[in-house]
Amino acid sequence: MESLLQHLERFSELVAVSRTTHVSTWDPATVRRALQWARYLRHVHSRFGRHVRIRTALERRLQKRWRQEGTSGSFPVPGLTNFQALGRCDLLLSLRLLKNRALGDAAYHYLLQQLFPGPGVPDADEEKLQGSLVRLARRSSAVHMLRFTGYGENSVLEDSVLKTQAELLLERLREVPKAEGEGPSRFLSALWDRLPQNNFLKVIAAALLLPPSSPRPQGEELELGTPKTPGQGGQELVRWLLAKSDVMAAFCQNLPVGLLTSVAGRHPELSRAYLGLLTDWGRLLRYDLEKGTWVGAEAQHVSWEELYGRFQSLCQAPPPLRDEVLTALESCKAQDGDFQVPGLSIWTDLLLALGRGSIVQLGEKKVLGLSPGPSSLWAVFCYYLYV
Repeated sequence: MESLLQHLERFSELVAVSRTTHVSTWDPATVRRALQWARYLRHVHSRFGRHVRIRTALERRLQKRWRQEGTSGSFPVPGLTNFQALGRCDLLLSLRLLKNRALGDAAYHYLLQQLFPGPGVPDADEEKLQGSLVRLARRSSAVHMLRFTGYGENSVLEDSVLKTQAELLLERLREVPKAEGEGPSRFLSALWDRLPQNNFLKVIAAALLLPPSSPRPQGEELELGTPKTPGQGGQELVRWLLAKSDVMAAFCQNLPVGLLTSVAGRHPELSRAYLGLLTDWGRLLRYDLEKGTWVGAEAQHVSWEELYGRFQSLCQAPPPLRDEVLTALESCKAQDGDFQVPGLSIWTDLLLALGRGSIVQLGEKKVLGLSPGPSSLWAVFCYYLYV
């Protein structure tokens, strides 16, 4: 474990150097070793992604390094803030080097040959990396605006087009009851059927995140009797989402995790619905003893990694949302049998992965959350069986 942690430390330093002028001294052999290092850590991510203890140890080291570099005045490495980021080490390093004009010609040409070797025997890892680089190149404008942590509240409201569309939607919702007998629900359903749905979901999210009082240009006053806050229109949006289970599911599935967390923090009714969907998705996963991970019975089921990422984002939110999420997880864990070892209950594993599990010494090994006694013998047996 210590050797793996040292590898992680050295690679973090390597990525930090990759955006400096020091790469002018790199030759093709140095680039080759750097890429091999990145692919090794990606292999670590794929191999130990479901191993709670190793993942937790690596993530703590990453977060510790992030805090140390932040307080020392140096610049931490964007993207390497959690264990999930190890899965894109090669992508992060490649982007840094491709953007760094200080990289010498020989090293640069070797990098291009490694990333885009041309026709030949296909390699799944290389094709995945190439596809990621191509997609990022096509969306270069979005790369500057979005962070690896997700599409948060600030990035939505900083998008002037989305913000304007959100303000217009709220204004229209305030006017609809005056002209249409069936109210805003029919109006929103018509928009859902006619507009590009993914963009409409982002507009809804932006509308739900608008501040209580949106400033207007001087001289552009609201009509007498019209509400001066978006609260009324926002509540209409919340009611419509809760009444349309298919739209609510699409809202939670298709929007970025950080954006959903921001919306949930502002609207308790939606946070409860979102949490209900997450628990439903979690119940669809089953533990695979051979793979040592939680997997879905169907291909369309959410993965363990995605489910963990969503709960992690919610647990990083300020109270009361964070406390409500942890309480819900504890309740699901209790209903599932209140197991205290990994692999028996997905709720136990989520709590352990989120750093909420307790560790009690038992014999010469540490067993998560167990106290000695006959009632825990079966759990101990299962623990030693596949850990």
